[in-house]
Formats: sequence, structure tokens, C-alpha cells
Amino acid sequence: MKFKLRAGMVGGGKGAFIGAVHRIALNMDGLIELCCGALSQNPEKARESGKELFLPEDRVYDSYEEMIKRESELPEDQRMHFVIIVTPNFAHFEPAMMALEHGFHVMIDKPMTLTLEQARALKAKVDETGLLLGLTHTYSGYPLVKEAKKMVADGKFGAIRKIYVEYPQGWLSQFSEADGNKQAAWRTDPSKSGKAGCMGDIGTHAAHLAEYISGQKIVKLCADLNIVVPGRLLDDDGAMLLKFDKGASGVLVATQVAAGEENNLKIRIYGEKGGLEWNQQEPNTLLVKWLDAPTQVYRTGNGYLSPIAQFNTRTPGGHPEGYLEAFGNIYRNFVLALSAKLNNETPDPLIDYPTVEDGVRGMAFIDNVVASAQSDQKWWDYVV
Repeated sequence: MKFKLRAGMVGGGKGAFIGAVHRIALNMDGLIELCCGALSQNPEKARESGKELFLPEDRVYDSYEEMIKRESELPEDQRMHFVIIVTPNFAHFEPAMMALEHGFHVMIDKPMTLTLEQARALKAKVDETGLLLGLTHTYSGYPLVKEAKKMVADGKFGAIRKIYVEYPQGWLSQFSEADGNKQAAWRTDPSKSGKAGCMGDIGTHAAHLAEYISGQKIVKLCADLNIVVPGRLLDDDGAMLLKFDKGASGVLVATQVAAGEENNLKIRIYGEKGGLEWNQQEPNTLLVKWLDAPTQVYRTGNGYLSPIAQFNTRTPGGHPEGYLEAFGNIYRNFVLALSAKLNNETPDPLIDYPTVEDGVRGMAFIDNVVASAQSDQKWWDYVV
């Protein structure tokens, strides 16, 4: 790559948690320059945010519409290459679609859209334009998640039979949306978050991780959703049985009312010969369990790991890598793929990142879970 790729950000201004995380991730490898932004719906806040990020005054815009239109009019060697969207769910679709229509690639926070119909429309536009769309399903960026996926794909455990994934949090154990907690307020508001709360917020992460590592797709589910905290408008707890397309069955549990839990995402996958276990709160350790041998402990940063795990490792063994580094891997892989496309080159086969297809499956997950939970039917056929 002969130049940094230039990005414009929609949302993520002063006080926005996820916007700051995206900026740390995109800066991690020195491959991306944040060159412009429409950082808030409030023009004054947008300009203040732009100053804090040292953006040129003439490239801090009052709206995403203005940003996309004016950037598209700049010379090719000055305009942004892609748009980063870090707004709440309800404000994903329109800027993403407009960016694609004006020839810009897109990186977007998950879930991809507010509705499945919007997700399908974005995929159709990506297919039509040939542009790239990346999605920040961050947990697939960890080195040992890559290792787990490779071991399963290589048949180390034989045919996969059981998949257990759980994602307990406790931060919504109280009615926090009534106490000025902005994150709680929009994530539990159907007009901003969509038809699911907990399952849209973290259940989609759990489902994506299960499919990513196992290489299998969910085809049936039997779901139960709950609103535990009185007065809440969307689910804050749920569980489901799963059936996968290559014969595995599984269980997915996601809750945001497990008081005392932080971000305890964990997955266990078992095949004929053994299985594995990975926990996001201890991400540098992968337990590999065998039917007829002792359990092995795999650690990030060691030479015995596969090429794809090493490709996504940033520090030597014993130097912990975590959430920000995994987020950075998503960005780096997306940008390496985009750079190869811009240079008419074939991307390195070790590069992978969540795409528009993952975004559609994430929205399909939400639709199917809600439909199953509202139905008296035991097994719900998974529609994408």
C-alpha cells in the first residue's frame, strides 16, 4: 500500500464510548487516517468533536448527507475511501446506503441495521456495486478464536456435535434507562434499537461467534425471551435451543440482568474426538480437551499456533492482548482487503473480517428469535 486509507466517521463525537474504541482500533496499525467526520446530530457538538480530533475545519460536517456529498466532489487523491458508522442501530441504514451509492466502502457497528429488510437492501447494494462492507463483530478478531476456528475446520475434533455459547452481563439489572444512562436508554428503546434488546445487543455476538468458530449455520431454533426488569420495553434476558446445518445442536444464553457479571462471553464446542473452550474475559487462553488425552492449554503469542492465529497476534507470549487489539484486527484486515482491491491485487488468504453476509445473518437472528419466542411452535425454521 502506497498511502494511508482515508476514513470519514458518522457519529462517535464527544462522550460516545464506541466512537473512541473505533478510533483507537483504526489508529493501531498506522494504515488509516481519519480525515473527516459528521460526528454528531448537534452541529455545535460536531464541530467541538472535530476540533478535539484535530480534523480540518472544512471537513467537519453538520450531517452525514453533507459529508458524503461533499467528499464525493473532492479529487480522488483527497476524498475519503470509506465511511465508518458508529451511531445507534436506527441510524445505520441511511448513511450506509448513501455511502455505497456514492462509491464509498463502509465499516459499520453491529447489528448492521434496524430491520432485516434494511440488511437485505444493503447486501443487494454491496452485490451491485462490488464495494466492501465490514462489520465489527469484534470477538472474531481474537487470535485464539482464529485458532479455534482453524482447529475445527481442520477436523481436529471430528464431526462437531454440541455448541454451547453464553453471554451474561449484569449492567441492566436495574431500570437504568430511567436514571440518565444514555447507553441503557437507546439500547432498550424499540425505536432506536429495533425489535430486540439483549438479543440484538449481545445475542447477535454469541450467535456470530458460534457460527464463525464451528463453520456451521443455524437452521432451527426454539427461543424464550424475557423482560425481567419491570417497565423495560425490550428483552433483557433469553435462551434458546439451536440446530445447525451440519448436524450439531446447541444452546445459546444471553442476559443483561446477571447481577455482578461484566462481559463474560464464553463458548464451548465438542466433536467426536474432543472439544475446546474460550472465554472473552481470559482471551489469551484456549482450552483444548481430548477424549483420550489430557487437556491442553493454548496461549496467545506462541509459535505452535496456526498461521492465521499468528497473523492476528500483536505481542509476544505473556503480553496480554484484549478487546482493543481484537477490534484493531477487524480494522486491519478490512483495510488490507480494501487496499488489495484498490490496487487490483489478490488479498492475503489469511485476511478475514465480518462482512455484509454476517450482517444479514445477524438481523435474521434477531427476527427469528423474536418470532420463535412469540410462537407456540417448538422449532422455528431459520429464515435469512
